[in-house]
Amino acid sequence: MLRAALGRGNGRCGGLWRNPCSAAAGGSARAPSAASASSGNGSGGGARSGGASPADASNVKPLDGVKILDLTRVLAGPFATMNLGDLGAEVIKVEKPGAGDDTRAWGPPFAGTESVYFLSVNRNKKSIAINMKDSKGAKLIRELAAASDVFVENYIPGKLAEMGLGYEDIKNVAPHIVYCSITGYGQTGPVVQRGGYDSIAAAVSGLMHITGHEDGEPVKLGVAMTDLATGLYTYGAIMAGLLQRYKTGKGLHIDCNLLSTQVACLTHVAANYLNCKIEPKRWGTAHGSIVPYQAFKTKDGYIVVGAGNDRQFVTVCKVLNLPEVSKDSRYQTNALRVRNRRELIDVLSTRFSEKTTIEWLQLFEGSGVPYGPINNMQQVFSDPQVLHNGLVMEMNHPTAGRIAVPGPGVRYSEFDVSHPKPPPLVGQHTVEILKSMLGYEDDAIEELLRTGAVAQHEVR
Repeated sequence: MLRAALGRGNGRCGGLWRNPCSAAAGGSARAPSAASASSGNGSGGGARSGGASPADASNVKPLDGVKILDLTRVLAGPFATMNLGDLGAEVIKVEKPGAGDDTRAWGPPFAGTESVYFLSVNRNKKSIAINMKDSKGAKLIRELAAASDVFVENYIPGKLAEMGLGYEDIKNVAPHIVYCSITGYGQTGPVVQRGGYDSIAAAVSGLMHITGHEDGEPVKLGVAMTDLATGLYTYGAIMAGLLQRYKTGKGLHIDCNLLSTQVACLTHVAANYLNCKIEPKRWGTAHGSIVPYQAFKTKDGYIVVGAGNDRQFVTVCKVLNLPEVSKDSRYQTNALRVRNRRELIDVLSTRFSEKTTIEWLQLFEGSGVPYGPINNMQQVFSDPQVLHNGLVMEMNHPTAGRIAVPGPGVRYSEFDVSHPKPPPLVGQHTVEILKSMLGYEDDAIEELLRTGAVAQHEVR
């Protein structure tokens, strides 16, 4: 019922992605995009461009027909918009002519001349190269926003407003817009003019304080998890913004930032302090509240084992052939095991060191206890479950050739996220977008190219 309601609108205001009531609520008149055109006559129709007949329903993705104007660079924003593109949205990536997204230069390694870092988070996008400092370029951004559903940017607060591209500026020409800003610290407050970087946010938020070996120095995570978590928050917030517009007929401004994301993701560690004034410590691979739950060194590697309850602890002792440990009064409950952590871990560690990782994996198989090896990348991408889950996504890039990147982490029963479009070259789709979205004629496009307001990359 919900799915059907979202597809046909509320009976008064058309379809999900473009709400005709927005004009009555103060919106401006503008040419309808494929998304608005597809919402039908008010009695039905899908959000997909051109509508979706029962015959092709299996090809429909939830964001088909939705246009995302993406002014983000580096990781958090591109990761968010890539996920939206996986769900069918048309993502228009705005890049600086020539250099493009900062991460295009982040290497080695490179696949041909393309940064592998950039390739990892920019599939399913089109690139338009626009000089936003040029008045003609800024005008193009406003025109593209008026023809889009979502505007995403990750500039320092106030920077885009100086170019006439802040939320209020875009709202004036596109009152329907879901405008999402990604920053380091938010839109207001004492430090909002500071640049937002993953490592800095991880430090300020306390994530580094709780990461690293016990009694060791703070440690940065192996990937930029604060950026990635912010991208996921952004992805969800934009979906919520589209649903909100469906309900109200109005756009809105969304404030996503690295600091708020990471503090929110402190979960129980933060709650322990807020409620009990417990300052956390670093535990390495271990857990502050569950024992045993950590990595153990084997004869040739590492295995991670977690006993989330007393029954699982008894099973661990059985697998390790340490029945006397499970009967020891010091370890009968998790609270006791936490209290006597050091003695218990010493005993378990000695036992784990006596066999190889594969031997322990075989012994724990079918035990019901959570366990797994610490894999390197070669082992990760030869793991049968990783391959079964479709986590390797391959595509043909126009200059790099055949490339592979991590695929999306979610599957859906009614549609597939396979067959992605490769990450674009800088300005690869400039002319196409100017023609298809804005209806520019060849002469006007040639003038923009000649003056440097835009650039087109010719794929050979």
